[in-house]
Amino acid sequence: METRVRGIVTREMRFKETSKILTLYTQDLGRISVMARGAYNPKSDLIANTQIFSHNAYRLHKGRSFYYINQADVVDSFYSIREDMDRMLYGSYMLELINISTVEEDRNEKLYFLLLKGLRVLSDAKEDFLKLIISYELKYISFLGYRPSLNTCILCNERNPKIIGFSIARGGVICSECRGMESHCEFMDIGLWKAMNSLLYTPLDEVFPIDISEDTMFKLHTIMVKYILDRIERKQFNSLSILDAIKRNGGI
Repeated sequence: METRVRGIVTREMRFKETSKILTLYTQDLGRISVMARGAYNPKSDLIANTQIFSHNAYRLHKGRSFYYINQADVVDSFYSIREDMDRMLYGSYMLELINISTVEEDRNEKLYFLLLKGLRVLSDAKEDFLKLIISYELKYISFLGYRPSLNTCILCNERNPKIIGFSIARGGVICSECRGMESHCEFMDIGLWKAMNSLLYTPLDEVFPIDISEDTMFKLHTIMVKYILDRIERKQFNSLSILDAIKRNGGI
């Protein structure tokens, strides 16, 4: 039985001499593993539509361990992401978030469309990649069911409190009155709070005009990485480790 899906290539691995094992994140099936026979053959019709980041329309049939490609057509290659180091590293982080926090054939259309829009905006963006990434992080963790509580103190439930911190463990802001009750709390001033609210609720393609200082973005990204790692029970992101290493050596 043939299955038609649209999916994004989030991982690729060589198999034998000429084939690839792909991870696709699809609209209808969630994350699936796909065998692309002959994808490394220079004459293969599958070269373009098995590239990392690419968004494709597939006709598949299911075997015992994998789906197999009957036909594939490129919808968007996102070539500009692959040809630019900055975009490629931030895009790899977007893919890694999906790969490590989803399970096989568990459909989540919100995550699918978030990833697709994230790649489209990243592909066209000229600058402020980090601003886009933070907005993506906030929406991603929300669609997993862990939207941070930003408008009431997570401990006393006071609305619009005088915010002084963010609790990674509890997933929300802490007011000045409750600060002593939470030992592990990330400092958060009003600027950080406003930036977090704005980037959570503003569409990805509309975040660039938002006025946020570089220092605030760095601090907010640090908080979000800690929060996401805590929620998905991971120690680090490989893509961010590579990005940090390049920055330390004078790149990007």
